[in-house]
Amino acid sequence: MTLSDAKSILSDGDEAGTQYFRRATSAQLAEKFKPIVATKPRSSPDHKIQRVRRQGAQLGLLSSQDANLNDYVTARALDGLFSRIADEEHEIRKDPFGQTSSLIRKVFGTL
Repeated sequence: MTLSDAKSILSDGDEAGTQYFRRATSAQLAEKFKPIVATKPRSSPDHKIQRVRRQGAQLGLLSSQDANLNDYVTARALDGLFSRIADEEHEIRKDPFGQTSSLIRKVFGTL
């Protein structure tokens, strides 16, 4: 993280920190999530869904990433993770002095 990144996190809005971490960590997190998603036991409906998704991509109805069920599930899991981080960031920014961490109170309390 650069000094410019840190300044942006503090001054660029309610989800600036979340967006920074999404940009900086999504690729590495996806690499960690995909093997876990891929080992999930598959049922017959999963195979049918995968076939329909591939056909949807061939027709241009889905992106190639969304056509792969493992990639789709991984992307949605990351969306959920970053959504929760954004919720926490909102709470920190809304009430920095109510946080248990003295560092968070000090940094965000000066805004």
